[in-house]
Amino acid sequence: MCPGVESDTPGDCPKCGMALERNPAWKAPAAKTIYTCPMHPEIEQDHPGDCPKCGMALEPKTAPSSDDEDENHETITLQRKLWLSAVLALPVFLLAMGEMLPALRISQWMPEQAFGWVQLVLATIVVFGPGGFLFGKAWRSLQHRSLNMFTLIALGVGAAWLYSTVAVLMPGLFPHSLRHGGRVPLYFEAAAVITALVILGQWLEAKARSKTGQAVQALLGLAAKTARRVTDGNEQDVPLDDVRIADVLRVRPGEKIPVDGVVTEGESMVDESMITGEPLPVFKKTEDRVVGATINQTGAFLMRAEKVGSETLLAQIVQMVADAQRSRAPIQRLADQVAGWFVPAVVLVAILTFAGWMFWGPEPRLAYAIANSVAVLIIACPCALGLATPMSIMVGVGKGAQMGVLVRDAAALERAEMVTHLITDKTGTLTEGRPVAKEIVTVNADKADHVLTLAASLEQLSEHPLAQAVVNRAKEKGLSLARVEAFESVTGAGVMGRIEGIVVRVGKRAWLENEGISIPQDLASSAQTLQEKAHTVIWIAEDGVAAGFIAVADPIKASTPEAVAALHGMGLRLVMLTGDNRQTAEAVGRELGIDDIRAELTPADKQRIARELRASGAVVAMAGDGINDAPALAEADVGIAMGTGTDVAIRSAGLTLVKGDLRGIGRALGLSRAVMHNIRQNLFFAFVYNALGIPLAAGLLYPLTGWLLNPMIAGAAMALSSVSVIGNALRLRGTAI
Repeated sequence: MCPGVESDTPGDCPKCGMALERNPAWKAPAAKTIYTCPMHPEIEQDHPGDCPKCGMALEPKTAPSSDDEDENHETITLQRKLWLSAVLALPVFLLAMGEMLPALRISQWMPEQAFGWVQLVLATIVVFGPGGFLFGKAWRSLQHRSLNMFTLIALGVGAAWLYSTVAVLMPGLFPHSLRHGGRVPLYFEAAAVITALVILGQWLEAKARSKTGQAVQALLGLAAKTARRVTDGNEQDVPLDDVRIADVLRVRPGEKIPVDGVVTEGESMVDESMITGEPLPVFKKTEDRVVGATINQTGAFLMRAEKVGSETLLAQIVQMVADAQRSRAPIQRLADQVAGWFVPAVVLVAILTFAGWMFWGPEPRLAYAIANSVAVLIIACPCALGLATPMSIMVGVGKGAQMGVLVRDAAALERAEMVTHLITDKTGTLTEGRPVAKEIVTVNADKADHVLTLAASLEQLSEHPLAQAVVNRAKEKGLSLARVEAFESVTGAGVMGRIEGIVVRVGKRAWLENEGISIPQDLASSAQTLQEKAHTVIWIAEDGVAAGFIAVADPIKASTPEAVAALHGMGLRLVMLTGDNRQTAEAVGRELGIDDIRAELTPADKQRIARELRASGAVVAMAGDGINDAPALAEADVGIAMGTGTDVAIRSAGLTLVKGDLRGIGRALGLSRAVMHNIRQNLFFAFVYNALGIPLAAGLLYPLTGWLLNPMIAGAAMALSSVSVIGNALRLRGTAI
């Protein structure tokens, strides 16, 4: 009745007093996405781009929407640039390397002018086409006085290209002493190959970022797509985005609960394993809280929506994962750290070289000054640096796969070397993650099979997870199950029925006692002892008399004790975080010798504890297998997922253990240490040749020996550094871990 009056909450019109009605076409305006740098959080902007300080791609602060294609577009674009640069750089490389092999000597059968011009054209396309964005990153680093590897790459590539271009266009500017075989040396292959290698690294980074986003998309996919809203007795399926606070919703058996709220009518069993990680469903009745995306099992109920949209627990988990993945930036490569002083040092040496040759060098002074100062920049650009880290990572990832350790995030492989604390979930990680009937205790010891037969005959008709454990135990013993009449399931209590004229009840102790069945003291004591050891007790009664109980437990994996001992031997402190009850958690933790046991936790609690440990100076690895572990897996320095776990957990983690065997963590940490040691060796090889070549390029030996940098020596040094890096990385294949 009153146009222009709008509200995002129910109420009355302030003008006419009529109740406000929902506008089905109204959608909440989309919030603007803010992009930030993982390494420099103070950098923020409202569009994608690169960090002006370190050159890293900016990432969104909020969880990406399912239709966000920015990262995918970036990956495809870089892939195209990589293919183009590789195809064009290969012939340049072959032309240049052919000069060093007497058997080829391409210049002998290719005209000198054509030899130079072919390289010039191909290298120019590579450097300023696919590689043009690298100069943009370098320029921004200079503008913000934050020198990084892009600065060094642009200086080296630019100097090599400029020097070689002048040599092709105006070879007469160069003195005879700088020539080899009568020709001025060209460095087009260095410019083209280094550009292609850097683009390869950028493409690998972009692929890693797009894969981390899959964890968020998988979480978003858990939410219900629609909800069944009840209005004035009428029911209608509506999109989830249309649900508002205080709406009454119906949830039927087998459906996902649409949003967070409170049960207003009915009762049911709800599978909340995505939140707690525990396999047992939870009984819900009027006034109990339910969580969106959990699964209703047996009964139908009405609920009142209390949290919708970004306020639901699932939405908060999604945001926690997105925040943690963004904040957990890859460790700066050692090369990036060295670049902070290496770049200005190289520039300073080049300037001093130019000045020295201008003041004290022989004629033509300017030619010598330009040639030698540019030679310093060329030899300083580390060709092998592009191979140092990727080669070791590539070989390490392959070796990890052979060992059952899948590496999704190379940065996690780096960080694993320094882990001091291992956080682990209980269910599915330390334990099997499925209940097993472990003990059968009866009033008459010789009637254990009889009691198990009665219980299994009833439980085969039940949908409860513990019921299956009882049935499986009976099948293992080869028992024949009996026919059940008048079967009845009492929600939240147990099941009952008639077997061969006998009324049999199977369920909780409190239910049996409410039915007037007394529990013998010796049985109660035995049950208490087993409950203290993390067992769940199922009671059985025949015709109103207690017959005994079956103790069900989630067994510890056979490999877990050995794995815990090995991890302690590596100096790690083990912390168990679980959503299970404290008594069960402490029983498992004591048996395994876990250092720190914390129970009854939410996904947010797990993430908070991981963050607190990191803030205290610990380097944290998190091992888990459930959706509830995803925020902590993403928050930890190293996330390790069990291969038997959920897709969300695997996508949130940097490392995955194929067999779900905790012993694989020790192998993963050993692999990390071997790979990082290999990378440091490679970086040494990559830098040492360049560092030793700089004085020679500057002409320091010229006054004593008359030596200047021979292009053959420079080419050999570059080749030797690359061969050393590749050979050293391949050694990892035979390293015992």
